[in-house]
Amino acid sequence: MISMELLNKIRRIKIRTSHLADDMLSGQYHTAFKGRGVEFEEVRPYQIGDDVRSIDWNVTARYGEPYIKLFREERELTVMLLVDLSASQGLGTHYQTKRELVTELGATLAFSAIKNNDKVGLNLFTDGIEKSVPARKGSRHVLRLILELLYCSPIGSGTNIAAALEHLNRTVKRRSIVFLISDFQDNGYENVLRIARRKHDLIPVVVGDRREFEIPNVGLVELRDAETGRTATLDTSSRRHRELYAAHARQTAEKREELFKKLKMDPIHINTGDDFVDPLRKFFHKRESRQ
Repeated sequence: MISMELLNKIRRIKIRTSHLADDMLSGQYHTAFKGRGVEFEEVRPYQIGDDVRSIDWNVTARYGEPYIKLFREERELTVMLLVDLSASQGLGTHYQTKRELVTELGATLAFSAIKNNDKVGLNLFTDGIEKSVPARKGSRHVLRLILELLYCSPIGSGTNIAAALEHLNRTVKRRSIVFLISDFQDNGYENVLRIARRKHDLIPVVVGDRREFEIPNVGLVELRDAETGRTATLDTSSRRHRELYAAHARQTAEKREELFKKLKMDPIHINTGDDFVDPLRKFFHKRESRQ
């Protein structure tokens, strides 16, 4: 039984993200992700300004006046949201947790897809596969995805990106647009990422929180890894300790970005407390300029 509070939360997310997809992102999504090709639709009389290369000479000869061929984009695509629900997604120091941010982002991408007549599916993962929802069309289907993003209570707490990508490669046979949404707090997924990159149009979405890169001077603190449960005590009053903390985070991020660059992947970076629309717009615009 779903509580009224959860239903109201789903409605609020639907209203906000559907509006974003409608008014801001839907057109950019369409131009960023092309269909599989074009197919013939009909012929009509030539009009001034039409491309002469589109003239159908057989029909023109038959009727004694110029006719042109019209084509339409063979549009239907499949979009898969591959979403990390590991324990680290509970972090949030800027008005929202990473999981709340991911829910809004996922809903916006899903609405953008269905408004362009594409299918959208969802795989939720931690150190195992938590939930798989096959790709379908329709607003009711997107509401199902929002419900899963909000309501799914994961069994695992860690992150296994390699297992999530292997599951994707086994179960999604058709080439798809795949948004891999994670904070990428994992290792050993490079080879599987390379394979998935060849099979699908794979887009990494890196979700972060600024506290992961800098820590304030608050004296002695006990830090706990939400995924492994390991703890460590850090003296944040020490400038050197704060600098080492930040340097380690930068090195981890740089290593990840080098991998994306090597595989010719364009990541999207979003942070808690920030508006994710601008990073999405920039990504879509960059994709469009390469078409």
